[in-house]
Amino acid sequence: MNGRELVAVEKAIAAVETCSPGASVQVVAADLSTAEGCNALVSKTPLCDILINNLGIYGTIPFFEISDEKWDRYWNVNIMSGVHLSRAYMLQMLRRNWGRVVFIASESALSIPADMVHYGMSKTAMLGLARGLAKVAAGTGVTVNSVLPGPTLSEGAEKILMVSAPVG
Repeated sequence: MNGRELVAVEKAIAAVETCSPGASVQVVAADLSTAEGCNALVSKTPLCDILINNLGIYGTIPFFEISDEKWDRYWNVNIMSGVHLSRAYMLQMLRRNWGRVVFIASESALSIPADMVHYGMSKTAMLGLARGLAKVAAGTGVTVNSVLPGPTLSEGAEKILMVSAPVG
């Protein structure tokens, strides 16, 4: 189990242990938006059969207010985390001739919201990455797929809805 902050990871572990008593959970606190964080995860968990690239951030920002730093952050979190982890784990999957790589994209990849251009662009890039890796793995026992869910009521979505909801 991974998270950037150990406190959040410990909370998630408690939830897993409540639902699945006796489950064995390995913890790695690392920022997977960086190569260093991905390397830390891979060094602690060197083998992987199923990689689910679900790290992502989102938010509403008018296009003309998106700074270069924000563009870089979305690219590193939403795309490069999947690049680094797929590079590390997919090669061993190919050598074993079995593995699964799943990218959690978004319907926003195909229908980019006007107030989330930066997010939609990153999810469109994710589809391209997944499609390219699927071609790399063609004819092997390794599959690469994308899932494009719609909006879900997560903590982040709830915050956005609370901010934009009319008061009174």
